[in-house]
Amino acid sequence: MIIVMKPGATKEQIQHVIDLVHDFGLKDHPIYGTDRTVIACIGDKRTVDKGAIENAPMVEQIVPILAPYKMASTEVKQTRTEIPIGPKQFPVGGNKVGVIAGPCAVEGRDQLLRTADAVAAAGAIGLRGGAYKPRTSPYSFQGMREEGLKILEAARDATGLAIVTEAIGIESLDAVAEASDVVQIGARNMQHYPLLEAAGRCGKPVMLKRGPSAHLDEWLLAAEYVINAGNSQVILCERGIRTFETYVRNTLPLAALPALRRRTHLPVLIDPSHGTGHAYMVPNMCQAAVAAGADGLLLEVHHDPEHALSDGAQSMTPAAFGEMMNMLKRIAKAIGREM
Repeated sequence: MIIVMKPGATKEQIQHVIDLVHDFGLKDHPIYGTDRTVIACIGDKRTVDKGAIENAPMVEQIVPILAPYKMASTEVKQTRTEIPIGPKQFPVGGNKVGVIAGPCAVEGRDQLLRTADAVAAAGAIGLRGGAYKPRTSPYSFQGMREEGLKILEAARDATGLAIVTEAIGIESLDAVAEASDVVQIGARNMQHYPLLEAAGRCGKPVMLKRGPSAHLDEWLLAAEYVINAGNSQVILCERGIRTFETYVRNTLPLAALPALRRRTHLPVLIDPSHGTGHAYMVPNMCQAAVAAGADGLLLEVHHDPEHALSDGAQSMTPAAFGEMMNMLKRIAKAIGREM
């Protein structure tokens, strides 16, 4: 349920209501707005005396939360969430559309720094790159791991880009959280609940990718695990779903954007690289995603895609990326946003 406080409620009156919530065994999630405060309450509400709470000073009303995902729902928070990331604190989820780009995997210092310089020059706000790589085959390149994290940190120092990299398990989470600005939870781990709960305690924004067969509600409930563990800084990333089609690696459902806008206040990024699997398709899908209201894009860029150790077929060249960014700026301007 949501407890809506009247405008002008003092800190002491809000704390009094929070104390009442605790007395009934519920967990509080206060949301402080410009005009009023609402307190979302999570837990078993069967023993709650709503009358006692409604009679507390400056309580306006109590509203039930109907969505199964409580804290991620627009029922709790109607204003869009903005999450600042990286050294420059770029707000993901605001009026600006942010682009995070880089190679699928960190393959070496020269490779990553060359790509980082190129995407930064073209206007990217963040650098993606896998230090730990979950691969379908155990014989595929698994990433440089700890050394890869050090290279990512060097790239951030050189460019000022926010670092986004994946934690593939609880055992790597602490190292990834320490080195990165955004911890990515990949599609394979969307329902790895112990990892989601641990990410909720990591102290860094979390980018949660949609599982290849997950419904939107399942995805939002996965985000709820992170939020309920104490981390409200969750960024959703649509990376395509598995269908019967063979002309793409995954089917990229851009209709998820307006559907998510209605359901959640969390920012939503689109990953057209995994969502198509083909570099030639990526610019068109980026244009469509920005026009449809995406808060940002997650893209794979490699200075030499033909020799990439991972996902070369879907990786753009820096030149193609720079050309596309110029087009995206015009599209963003046409719909009243910036890049």
